[in-house]
Amino acid sequence: MIRLALVLALILCVAPAHAQLRGHGGPVRALGVSADGSEALSGSFDSSAIRWSLTRNNAEQVLRFHDDAVNAVALLADGRAVTGGADGRIALWSPGRSAPDAVLQGHTAPVVALAVSADGTMLASAAWDNTVRVWPVAGGAPRVLEGHSQNVNGVAFTPDGLALVTAGYDQTIRIWPLAGGTPKVVTLPAPLNAVVVAPNGDILAAGASGKVFFLSPAGELQGEVEAAPVPIIALALSGDGKLVAASSIRGAIAIIEHASRKLERTLVGPGLPAWSVAFLPDNRTLLTGGSDRMIRSWNALDGEHQGEAGMSGPGDPLAAYQGDPGAEVFRACVACHTLKAEDGLRAGPTLAGIFGRRIATLPGYDFSPALKQLDIVWTPETLSKLFEIGPAAYTPGTKMPEQRVGAEDRAALVKFLERMTGPVSSRP
Repeated sequence: MIRLALVLALILCVAPAHAQLRGHGGPVRALGVSADGSEALSGSFDSSAIRWSLTRNNAEQVLRFHDDAVNAVALLADGRAVTGGADGRIALWSPGRSAPDAVLQGHTAPVVALAVSADGTMLASAAWDNTVRVWPVAGGAPRVLEGHSQNVNGVAFTPDGLALVTAGYDQTIRIWPLAGGTPKVVTLPAPLNAVVVAPNGDILAAGASGKVFFLSPAGELQGEVEAAPVPIIALALSGDGKLVAASSIRGAIAIIEHASRKLERTLVGPGLPAWSVAFLPDNRTLLTGGSDRMIRSWNALDGEHQGEAGMSGPGDPLAAYQGDPGAEVFRACVACHTLKAEDGLRAGPTLAGIFGRRIATLPGYDFSPALKQLDIVWTPETLSKLFEIGPAAYTPGTKMPEQRVGAEDRAALVKFLERMTGPVSSRP
């Protein structure tokens, strides 16, 4: 596992003061929500995943392991998180742990979709090596499903757990009996990017044509809805099966009534690809993740934008500093850093006493070898320089998402950290 040091953790957590959700340093590629709606998990092109508390409205933990984008995520009933990466690996994480409990390997190309069976005993992964793997959650060798001739982009279990449904760029839906046997193959009019299965067994798929295709549990095409004039890249279904959300490369999200196959409304996004969508258990709140690094919350019933995750709420450790622009820039950093030595380490080292300390020298934290070779002492000037020119230029040889911060936000962040990480007597 690649252990990222202070600089990477800081890069990941910095956010412009007016956008409190930007815990990720790249587009939000994947979203998952826990069964009780208390937690969300996001994956990003920045190679990290973030656990979010939806009750406290805060980032709780940053998960770093993958060498490339985190394309798929899932939350298990026992609280563990699952991440699938463009590095072909799948990682299982227990809450609070900074390293995976297990790593599932076998795919030879990016993993782009994950699904968990209704009873929680099986995990399915779809990848661009044209295969699907079904893994026992308790451990053991996977079953490999081969047949797609191009990238497999979507995977979903049927509600009864007897079959697995996959969608590929080869324009086919395949229904695989998990007891064994030949899958049913349904060819649709367009390459497919996503698939979901409704509680009644209906299969919904979408892709390059901008249409959502509705199939019976047996795979018979029942209808289609033009959701967008451009490709659909993600689908989500409300828990009660009544609403379908289809997000497009232009950032708009179509809300379709499942039973009538009627386009009810379109949520107007920021005009960027909306890479991921997920409903909360209330069957009306929809989370979307896009290329602007934001996770937005919507009321799917009326189309109202409800705000962004990560805003201050009960239990917010930065609640006392509301209105401080530096605290707002620092907001997502609480997922990986503490400001006081007595609060210990999180995913990243504590920032207590950072100024005047040489990079990668804090006792008790396993810094990457590349950072240990650098001759940098953290001062207000060096920290500001890091975010002015970006990590690739300032800390060459480290694995971190490239990101620069504007002068105003940069100055606010440095000023806040100077106040909050110095001796106790200097703190507010």
